[in-house]
Amino acid sequence: MIVDVEASRAIRQAEVGAARTMVERTQDRFGLWPERLAADSAYGSAEMLAWLVHERGIEPHIPVFDKSARTDGTFSRSDFPYDHARDLYTCPAGKELRPRQRVYRSSAPLVDDDGMIRYRASKFYCDACSLKPQCCPNTPARKIPRSIHEGARDMARDIAKTDAYAASRRERKKVEMLFAHLKRILRLDRLRLRGPCGARDEFLLAATAQNLRKLAKLVPAPRPIMI
Repeated sequence: MIVDVEASRAIRQAEVGAARTMVERTQDRFGLWPERLAADSAYGSAEMLAWLVHERGIEPHIPVFDKSARTDGTFSRSDFPYDHARDLYTCPAGKELRPRQRVYRSSAPLVDDDGMIRYRASKFYCDACSLKPQCCPNTPARKIPRSIHEGARDMARDIAKTDAYAASRRERKKVEMLFAHLKRILRLDRLRLRGPCGARDEFLLAATAQNLRKLAKLVPAPRPIMI
C-alpha cells in the first residue's frame, strides 16, 4: 500500500529530500517506524545513510554511492584496510596513513568543509617505496579521504552481503511495478496540471486509485445464489 506521496524535481538531491520528508511524515501521521529502507544507489550518499542510521534507526538496504574505485591501474581505496581501533589506514606496503603524521602546536581542523578527513602517508616512506608507481605516481605521498559518515556507509556495505538485502531487492521490484502501472494502466505518462502543487495533486489521486485497486482485490466475491 502507498502511505505517502511527495512530488519532486527529477534531480537526485530533490528525490533524496522527498524521501526524508515522506519518512518523517509517515512517522508523525501514522506512527509507522520502518525497520529497513530499500532504494537504489541514488539514495546511497553518506549524508542520507547517516541520517537513516543515526537519526532514524533504519537499516539502509541501499547500494553505497561510491566513486573511490580507480581505473588507471593504481591502488583504489579498497586496497587500504581501515583499523577502527587505531583510526588509520594501512597501505599494501604495510605503512600507516594517519590524519596527521606530525603534532603541531597550532593544527588545522581534521574535518574539511565537505565533511571529509584526509589520511596521509609519510612522504619519506612513499619516496623509497617500490609500489609508488602503482599507488601515487603523480603525487608526493598517498592521500585517502574518509567521510565523517563512513560508519553508516560501512554498515550499508555489510548489510549488502546478507540474505535480507537480497530479499529487499526482490521486494523492491513490486514497488517499481507501481510506476509501470501508473504509465500503462492509469495513463500517467505525463502531467496535465502545472507547477509543484499540480504535480502533487495528480500523484495523490494516482496513489489513491492504485490503493483502491489493491483494496478491491481483497473484497470477497459474493456467494452464488442457489435456486
